Amino acid sequence: MGGPLPLGEPAPPDGALPVGTSADPAADFGAYLHVPFCRVRCGYCDFNTYTSDELRGARQDKYADTLLREVELARRVLGDVGPLRPAQTVFFGGGTPTLLPPGDLGRMLDGVRSAFGLAAGAEVTVEANPDTVTDASVSELAASGVTRLSIGMQSAVPHVLAVLDRTHDPANVATAVRAARAAGLDVSLDLIYGAPGESLDDWRASLDTALALEPDHVSAYALIVEDGTKLARQIRRGEVPEPDEDLEADMYELADAALAAAGYDWYEVSNWARGPGHRSRHNLAYWRGADWWGFGPGAHSHVAGTRWWNVKHPAAYAQRLAAGESPAAGRERPDAAARALENVLLRSRIREGIPVSEVQGEGRRAVASLIADGLVEGAEAVRGRIVLTLKGRLLADAVVRALTE
Repeated sequence: MGGPLPLGEPAPPDGALPVGTSADPAADFGAYLHVPFCRVRCGYCDFNTYTSDELRGARQDKYADTLLREVELARRVLGDVGPLRPAQTVFFGGGTPTLLPPGDLGRMLDGVRSAFGLAAGAEVTVEANPDTVTDASVSELAASGVTRLSIGMQSAVPHVLAVLDRTHDPANVATAVRAARAAGLDVSLDLIYGAPGESLDDWRASLDTALALEPDHVSAYALIVEDGTKLARQIRRGEVPEPDEDLEADMYELADAALAAAGYDWYEVSNWARGPGHRSRHNLAYWRGADWWGFGPGAHSHVAGTRWWNVKHPAAYAQRLAAGESPAAGRERPDAAARALENVLLRSRIREGIPVSEVQGEGRRAVASLIADGLVEGAEAVRGRIVLTLKGRLLADAVVRALTE
């Protein structure tokens, strides 16, 4: 069910943004729609998700109607701070959005379209568990306006899936990819590496299987052991080994080499695409600090410098909206120093990098040593941008510390 919400000031019951807020009409705007339902809880997962036994007072079959109440609230709130902007991107995340009927996802997308409009060529992504994808469901999603399917493959190796508590049939990944292709959708595959007991050969097998499916986009994330998860408890009891950081580095290098050889370019530390047209524009908007409204329990939003987050449990979320109140639990307005720090933290991770001019003080003076250490591209720095090398991507946290101290 995820970790605790951030600390912050109380959010007003009507959801209004702070007095004086003025949204930039030229800034990109996106919508994130959180679907917090899963059939089972994966042992490594720390997301705000719920199985049927954990819902306690919330109904999955009423969820679309509940979320649409927040869409209407967003239309009113954003209309008070500037002209309404069409959504450049829409992302259904989870949880498992495809546990809902495709008609419910379509109604939620229609709600966003009605409230804000969709920009021409808008990217609309739905995350999917491969076991919940059929030709009919994907065809219906495409007809509603979905343009991209992000499939949770994680691994092609049964014992790795087992330690992650992933229950999907690996063969269904290929079935889901074929269904998405037949419907004309872009396809992304999500992979996780570094699971306890996973060898370099296991990881190579997963990469080979993924690349054989010729997706448009691949995300590959190192496993992070989050406090409070089943996996963290198993490691603490000695039932499974901790992830090996050196092995994870080898796995990352293997992934980068295999993906590059297959024609995929990295554009963010954990993401590769077959050319700029297949990059996740929604996730790039996060890394670039754009505006978005996050709909659903536990979802986070950012508009014109204000951040806020919703109550976590679906029942509390539904109760707030049924009472005509905002589901926001708290908010914050970071000061200039905090925004500058976050700007470096996020934008240094992407291929386009960050202008040297946006790094201050000791951080800017550290650029020369980062180049000497092989962490930052020297030629790019001469052109005024900080771009990570492969070694820099492996040590991205250390680069950020150097740039922000």
